[in-house]
Amino acid sequence: MKILYTAEALATGAGRDGHVRSTDGRIDMDLAVPKDMGGSGNGANPEELFAAGYAACFHSALQAVARSAKADLGDSTVGAKVSIGPNDAGGFQLEVTLEVVIPELPHDQAQELVEQAHQVCPYSNATRGNIDVHLKVTDD
Repeated sequence: MKILYTAEALATGAGRDGHVRSTDGRIDMDLAVPKDMGGSGNGANPEELFAAGYAACFHSALQAVARSAKADLGDSTVGAKVSIGPNDAGGFQLEVTLEVVIPELPHDQAQELVEQAHQVCPYSNATRGNIDVHLKVTDD
């Protein structure tokens, strides 16, 4: 792989109840275990950070495939839901649902672009075969 960019961050403290900071300082925040998992919920958590990154990355991939197809995405949005739960091996696993809204395109065309974006997106390529990723396409 020819590396185009490398992001770097450091987690300190108690992991999920610690602090995370990127080397450039753009991300600099306290973390907290979500209330749903028995924590205080008084900070961001890794699943939120992953959801934000995946949503943004997937939207960029969608825009790229739409440009190639000469399709206008209009006011499209991509939302990511990242869920965590126990697996059968005594650890934990993630599951993702990507909710894509492309109101200006017919559903079949929007679905095709989303499926193409799923083949291009680096997050999709990293998670493929490792976690379940569900694609949900709507027009509102």
